[in-house]
Order: sequence, then structure tokens, then C-alpha cells
Amino acid sequence: MKAYGFTAFGGPENEAMLDLPVPSPGPGELLVRVRAAGVNPGDWKLREGGYGDTVLPAALGREVAGTVVGLGPGVDGFAIGDEVFGGTPGMVGGWAEQALVLASFAAHRPEGVSPADAAGLPVAAGTAYDALNGLDLAPGSTLLVNGAGGGVGVVTLQLARARGLVVIGTASKGKHDLVASYGAIPVEYGDGVAERIRTAAPQGVDAVFDTVGGEALRAVAGVLSDTSRLATIADRSLAAELGGHGVERDRSTAVLSALAGLVADGALDPHVTEIRPLDEAGAALAIVEAGHTRGKVAIRVS
Repeated sequence: MKAYGFTAFGGPENEAMLDLPVPSPGPGELLVRVRAAGVNPGDWKLREGGYGDTVLPAALGREVAGTVVGLGPGVDGFAIGDEVFGGTPGMVGGWAEQALVLASFAAHRPEGVSPADAAGLPVAAGTAYDALNGLDLAPGSTLLVNGAGGGVGVVTLQLARARGLVVIGTASKGKHDLVASYGAIPVEYGDGVAERIRTAAPQGVDAVFDTVGGEALRAVAGVLSDTSRLATIADRSLAAELGGHGVERDRSTAVLSALAGLVADGALDPHVTEIRPLDEAGAALAIVEAGHTRGKVAIRVS
């Protein structure tokens, strides 16, 4: 089967279209004919070797939507022909004509949800959902989303507003209209960002959800009086140094079904702004790696 991945750890020069054997579903796995797949920062970080050993060559891709064509032992609740979406085992395999999906982290795709929208839910939307559950803020609380214009950020804005939170989102000036369109208060990155946040939230900030890490995280952490209310998906080591923590993921069918239901009801827009065919997967990854996406990037496979 055709797949897109990498042959050695390092930069984009190691990416290639691959000819790989069709995988066989093991216990608790589905084999899916892929219709669409999501693109995430974790894909280029995996290619760079940031997640440890991976058997090479390897197809990239952590989340897909497609049609079930095979069932592994012990799988219940799914049948051949079902339209599903979910996460791949480990961090590999989704940018391919066929891929393995964890039955425990898969759900049926509602008829009103497109494959591209569904493929963008397991990683980005699921992370946003889990982060908000972990922070467990009461309605009326103020949340700062650091890096609000990316795939995780735009979902967080919507879910947080639906929970009755006041939301402030840091973003480049070119994304302020996007942040504001989801009911959040946009604040520009850069020198003086903490003061701009304090001006936007004179009542104070109750929690920070960070998607950026590094100095951008350090720059906003000071707006919290209690840094235990800081959660990050980008820089766990710095968050721990500052008194915060990472996000614990609940990779479950229940979470995916809840998110798909919100999309089907029109209450959540995954904001897929770019869809590329499989033979342009390298260009799709380059968009995400550059760090300037407005929302989510997806790959159309079939």
C-alpha cells in the first residue's frame, strides 16, 4: 500500500512516499481503509526522533477517519463496513491507504461529520477536551489559552466558551480575528504580553492552558497567582519548574463520541483549513512544522 512517512530520523529530507505491507490488526485493533488523516506537531517531532525508537521506514500519522475492513481478536462494538475515526497505535501509521486504529480509542463517525473533520478530533480536539476536564474550571472563571490560533487552541476556545468560561487567547496579530470569532479576547504575543493579559483580564486569570512552551510559556506564567493551575501540552519540564503540569489524556471511545456529537450538532468546528492529498503530505506537514497554521490541517487519502 502507499503511505507517506520517513526513512531516517532528522529533517524533511528524510520524508518519502513509501510502499509498505498492509498491517494486520492485532488484539483490540481495527484495520481501516483511510479516507482522511490529521496532521499534528507530533508528526514532525517523531520524524526528528523526539519520541524514542521507531521501526523504520515508518508511516506518519496519529489520527484517521475511514472504513473498517478488518477486526482484530477481542474487538466488540465495531463491524466491517463501519465508518469510524480514531487514534493509531503508538504514534505511527495513519498517512496510508490502510491503517490500524485502537478500538478503545475509536468511535463511529456520525453521518453529518465529514471524514476530514472527524480525523482532526482524536489528537487536537481530544487534547483540548481532556485539558479542560483536568482544569475543571467553574463557569465564570477566566482561562488563558497560550497559542490560541492552532488546531488545539481553536477547539479549546470553543469548548471553554461552551462551559461558560471567560477566555483570553494569545496569538499573532494575524490570528486575532480568528480568536475573536470564537468569543475569546485576543492578546498579541511578544514583549509586554503579561501586562496585556492583565489589562484584558482585570479580574485575574484562574488558569492557563499552554500549547506553545518555551519562553512564550514563561512569559505568561506570571499572570497566575497559583501556578498549579497551569497545564501544558508543549513543555512539561518547564511547566513543572514553574509549578504546573502536563495534560493527562483520556483516550477513549466516550471522549471521541462526545466530540463527534458536538460537531454533528454544530456546537464545535474543528476548523480544518487545509486539506491536501496523500501525495502532498510533505507539504501538509511543512505547513504545521512552520507553526503558522490557522486551525487544523488534514490529508485526504481516498
